[in-house]
Amino acid sequence: MAVDGSTTGVPEADLRAALLRLRRATGLPVAFGGPVEPGRTQVRICELSGTATPALRSLAVTSGNGLGGKAVALARPCAVTDYSSSRQISHEYDVPVATEGLRSVLAVPVVVRRRVRGVLYGALRTAQPLGDRALDVAVEVARDVERALAAEEDARELLAAVPGRAPSSEAGGGGGPARERMRQAHAALLALAPRIADEGLRAELLGTCDLLDVGAPGSGSGLAPREVDVLTWVAAGATNATAAARLGLRPETVKSYLRSAMRKLGARTRGEAVVAARRAGALP
Repeated sequence: MAVDGSTTGVPEADLRAALLRLRRATGLPVAFGGPVEPGRTQVRICELSGTATPALRSLAVTSGNGLGGKAVALARPCAVTDYSSSRQISHEYDVPVATEGLRSVLAVPVVVRRRVRGVLYGALRTAQPLGDRALDVAVEVARDVERALAAEEDARELLAAVPGRAPSSEAGGGGGPARERMRQAHAALLALAPRIADEGLRAELLGTCDLLDVGAPGSGSGLAPREVDVLTWVAAGATNATAAARLGLRPETVKSYLRSAMRKLGARTRGEAVVAARRAGALP
């Protein structure tokens, strides 16, 4: 496992939300954390929640040092019952930890694609076991951050891979390998969009999806070919799961196509979408 400067750390807004959730879910009075700094093998503490002093702010925690550095080096959660006297960690950061009055502390790394992107901490001001539940909750919070970061990275890679962000009618006409690649990119972008928390990135994804839409031949509906495929199965009474199996797609992708088709057709339900698509000539 590595700390790599070629990848970005956890955005501050994501950290802030994760720390608030960690405190609410575990009952721990203090939480703090930071991203791995680009090009450095260290975490910079930038977000504090429930702290009484600024002692921990901007603290640079080097991989392998202290509790957080140990979590980074091992890429796994770590905890101590009494920070200042623990023999499980080194003690480079005892002064700021003691100034804040922290005793029992846990540290959970945020790991995406086998690289540590940041660390979330939770702490008590008394020396007592934190318990498995607190650690499990902290790990789940970190996993949610990881999933969000992975989805956003996948989205950016897909956007970068779309040739010129141009409509597929300009990239190979009505068929062939180029058109199929466009369909695949469109499906992947639609499937990712609901998972993206960043509103700007989500809007960019949907905008790119619209650029990739070429409409069913002669229909004038503005529907993409795969959207027509999905609506065809919906019109036949198929469930999303059945349509996905027939089309070789994931159910989540079918749902994304259906949502996009409903948006274009101004429909509120599956049935309304089928009726509107037939009126537009996209379905028989």
